[in-house]
Amino acid sequence: MFRLPFQIRSKSPENTAVQIASVEVHDIETSTDKRARTLKHLIRANHVNHAILFNNRRFHNHLPHILGSAYLFDSDHTHLTEIYDVDSHGLDPWEDSPGEVSRHDWRDYLGDTRYERAFIDFFEDELVRLGYDWKTLVAEYLFSGKQPMISGIVGGLGHPLIHMGYAFELSNATIAIEALGLTALCYGEIHKYLDEPSYTRPSPHPTKSAIELLQRLQTDERFDNVLSTQGPSSNAPVLFQHHEDLLLEYWNSWTLTDPTSQFEESQRAAVLMFVGTVVPGHTGYDFFLVHLLTTSHAVRILLPFIPKKFHLLLVREWWLFVLSTYISQLRPVVKDEYITDYELEGRDWSWVDKTALTSRHRNDAHYVKGLRAMKEAARTWGDEHDWYLRAAVRYADEFESWTGFGPEGEEA
Repeated sequence: MFRLPFQIRSKSPENTAVQIASVEVHDIETSTDKRARTLKHLIRANHVNHAILFNNRRFHNHLPHILGSAYLFDSDHTHLTEIYDVDSHGLDPWEDSPGEVSRHDWRDYLGDTRYERAFIDFFEDELVRLGYDWKTLVAEYLFSGKQPMISGIVGGLGHPLIHMGYAFELSNATIAIEALGLTALCYGEIHKYLDEPSYTRPSPHPTKSAIELLQRLQTDERFDNVLSTQGPSSNAPVLFQHHEDLLLEYWNSWTLTDPTSQFEESQRAAVLMFVGTVVPGHTGYDFFLVHLLTTSHAVRILLPFIPKKFHLLLVREWWLFVLSTYISQLRPVVKDEYITDYELEGRDWSWVDKTALTSRHRNDAHYVKGLRAMKEAARTWGDEHDWYLRAAVRYADEFESWTGFGPEGEEA
């Protein structure tokens, strides 16, 4: 059963920002430490040698994610190099685009993956124009205009959002340019729900609790015959095209009157959907539900850095991504006791750190990123009763394989 870990406090409607401190920023561009220099060089090598999409532009280049996560877990330079050697296999080289994009027409090519190289070239040229100030570049292209690109950053299973989080945490222009490129290439119809006010409407059953909404969603019989197999790439379009009103009912039901407290609860919800859906004794974890956790982590990274007027937009955009993904995975039952009843047996965060870097899964980007997300959530909010630690230890110890793929075997 779901159990709310705390009461959502009521605050005035004027409170429209999430009040959390920044995570520690690791400026790898200026650091003289060998680990940092190795990370900087590997990130640049990936940027030069590998496109940001691969396998017919269906999948996303995760190398900066796994390299950054391992570095932040205190990986040494030898392991960072191992990660690059292992995880770069299968990535694609750059291909020329059909043409260039420019300042006057770049929006015409949003969502067109053929312009992958062109967008990277464009943002690199813009970085020069802006005096090599990558944060100004991000501000200009992510937050400006009537339809700012931030409204589509959860496209591509949230990878542009995750990429941007690492750009800020590692203070790295190369990752930021790639993140802007991914945002442009993965920009899709989801932006309209944030950009057009008509989609935000009163809900018949509002609540301040994301966890309560998940419980309600899991038992809602109206979804019982909507989908038959798992897989967001095939199921999400069905939901948005044919069940939009029902999906938006749940989206609008989450009323954000106390953004900080509610964002805290949403981070617990992300862990619950990932770890709390795995029956004890099972070793397979849902590949798509881990993206709810890692995108939540990215939101947490970005919130202290972005304009406050975009805080609720980003959190609500994440929530819409959560709903479509959780439903696409056929709404698995979530149980808090799958976390609270897990025995730590003396294992602590140091054990999690070591396991992330020494496990046979140490070069699996999603495995390591999931552990980092839970550790950072515990650091941000505190960890009463070792709740986050129990979730992380269980996942680190029991994980063997990824599940949740539909008949097409989709991956990202």
